[in-house]
Amino acid sequence: MGCQKDGDDGYISLRAEEGEEFSGGETTLFDVSPNAFGFQAPNLDEENGLVFFTGNSLFNQNWVTAPASTKARDGLGPLFNARSCSGCHFKDGRGRAPEFDGELSTGLLFRLSVPGTDEFGGNLPEPTYGGQFQDDVIQNIEVEGKIKITYEPVVVTYPDGSSVSLRKPDYYFTDLNYGAMASDVQVSPRVANQMIGLGLLDAVPESTILSFSDENDSDGDGISGKVNYVYDIETGSKKMGRFGWKSNQPSLKQQIAGAFSGDLGITSSLFPNENCPPNIDCNTIANGGSPEISDENLDKVAIYSATLAVPGRRDFDEQNVLEGKQLFAEANCVACHIPVMQTGSYSIEALENQTIRPYTDLLLHDMGDGLADGTPDFDATGSEWRTPPLWGIGLIETVNGHSNLLHDGRARTIEEAILWHGGEATGSKEAFMQLKGDERAKLIAFIESL
Repeated sequence: MGCQKDGDDGYISLRAEEGEEFSGGETTLFDVSPNAFGFQAPNLDEENGLVFFTGNSLFNQNWVTAPASTKARDGLGPLFNARSCSGCHFKDGRGRAPEFDGELSTGLLFRLSVPGTDEFGGNLPEPTYGGQFQDDVIQNIEVEGKIKITYEPVVVTYPDGSSVSLRKPDYYFTDLNYGAMASDVQVSPRVANQMIGLGLLDAVPESTILSFSDENDSDGDGISGKVNYVYDIETGSKKMGRFGWKSNQPSLKQQIAGAFSGDLGITSSLFPNENCPPNIDCNTIANGGSPEISDENLDKVAIYSATLAVPGRRDFDEQNVLEGKQLFAEANCVACHIPVMQTGSYSIEALENQTIRPYTDLLLHDMGDGLADGTPDFDATGSEWRTPPLWGIGLIETVNGHSNLLHDGRARTIEEAILWHGGEATGSKEAFMQLKGDERAKLIAFIESL
């Protein structure tokens, strides 16, 4: 970004970079409606455009259970968290945690594990409830149980004397119908993220992501992002992870197949086994086939998910936003939220060789004890999380009616999310806290423009 200074008077003018508003390169679409996350990339070819509409239908389809008198169902369950992909990603957007006791969640789930790793290096499931707590079921089966969430206030005071009350969630599993959980259970809450730009992130070359990595902090800046190497089912080998809150999925297709399995209870060629507690014999329960979603339909959902348009920037050339961008850089937020990168070759031509501005490095970073879930995931530790892309963050409230952020939705605003940063991000958080009130507002205005 170009800038001009005049002695101690600060910035007189700032200039936006050429093309800065095109966050998704040629896939960018300028729309600020409640459907801002749900459009097809405008440069998509006709063939993939037709697949996009079929994938959209499958993404929004409510999978159902047949009456007990019939001998088949279309695949849902027998245990599940949602009846459709859009049940968690409403309008291709972001889920949230319940705001009060008894309210139904929309897109918050809980991964369960116990210490140790399986033969592939992944987590060991909790012995009774498996790898994910599922709070809904088909007919004639008891639900696993209920989840209660309470929030503790955590007050943060700025050097200027103003303060913000954060909220720290506590989770309780109640009314468990299949026995107690293991005493050493590890619980990791995960909120569904917005779907935009996933194919572009899949198309970023591995060499680019590796160039961001500095696992041993060789440059001494306190930032030590690292790659998570995870098991790729299709190739039977370890590959670079880039999807999920802990980068625990190597490809968009596997991420989607994992969601069908864990969230909807729908089997695929990648995840062919039903999720069943040990005392339920799923072989006696009618299903929707083996697998319950075909490779053809799974690929259609993957293409749909890969080719959703990225919303363009708003107010990117406003003076307060430009000053906020400068402050964002000076606080070294760009060390992890890297602004610009290039995609490479990819199976979908529209996503190839694009200049994109996702504001992520797709790496794992230690975010400190405050955000730790205590759950390792392949090479990720219990306090490490993938840097989430920031593109579209300013439209979450427009699309989904809330502004909840972070992996468990505890932050209700961008300001709260920043103040939860710890670990490697402590320096950036402290730099933010040292700013004057109007400067903090400018930095937040910049993030809201993304």
